[in-house]
Amino acid sequence: MSEKRFALIGHPLGHSMSPFLHDRLFAAAGVSASYELIDTAPEHLPETVRRLREYDGFNITIPYKEAVMPFLDEVDEKASFFGSVNTVRNENGRLTGHTTDGDGFLFALAAAGVTAMDRVLLLGSGGASRAMGGTALLAGAKSIRIAARHPERAEPLVRDLRTLAASKGLRCTVEVLPFAAVETDDGSRFDLLVNGTPVGMHPHTEGCPVSESVIRRCTAVFDAVYNPDETVLLKTAEQLGKTAVHGIGMLCGQAAAAQELWGIPPCSRGALLALCREAVTEMNRRFGEGQG
Repeated sequence: MSEKRFALIGHPLGHSMSPFLHDRLFAAAGVSASYELIDTAPEHLPETVRRLREYDGFNITIPYKEAVMPFLDEVDEKASFFGSVNTVRNENGRLTGHTTDGDGFLFALAAAGVTAMDRVLLLGSGGASRAMGGTALLAGAKSIRIAARHPERAEPLVRDLRTLAASKGLRCTVEVLPFAAVETDDGSRFDLLVNGTPVGMHPHTEGCPVSESVIRRCTAVFDAVYNPDETVLLKTAEQLGKTAVHGIGMLCGQAAAAQELWGIPPCSRGALLALCREAVTEMNRRFGEGQG
């Protein structure tokens, strides 16, 4: 059997962990496959996608998760709503776009034992927040409060989440408020705080998107930032006795979900948890803790 070929496109790709993750997943599944990085300048995106029709599938990262969509033959419903594609499946030359960010988010939560998300506080309104907010809604959230630096910019996400809830027959209250209002509203309690902002990411690792007083009002805290593995937000949550959910779980979970779309046999939950630990060790080995 010939070796399967996969790739990641983006620009710039820098120190991507994707080859490490996918190579480990291929090995766990006993599949002979290669995974390469293709750093693609914007003007070369159409040509690169045409060339990738010869591959078995590929991933997309910043800044092409939306830009790639017109060059695909089909985009599934979830990716269309999120306005983002991170995985493409090639079926006899026909390219279909999917998103596995939500799958990774749910895996990270489940791995940490988080089951309650009726009341969600979502920080930020960008692409990551859209994926996680939509996933939380579909998973049964009853209330999603979006904290945004510029609330007017979050209105499209509020509208889309409300539309999604109505289309699925779900009852979920969705509203946006400034970060300052989150800080001063001592009465609100949340099952889950979700950080979809880059605050706390290397090299600005001293940052934390909300104060300790907000964290105290949350039962569990998820940080999509995976570098460093221990952000100030998560360290504070742990010190306060909250369930802290690390972003590396989402990264590994979305990679595993992508491989299932490519027809690769799924790995066990235990193997995926072990991969999360390996990934943190490898990231620190390569780039130093909190770098990469």
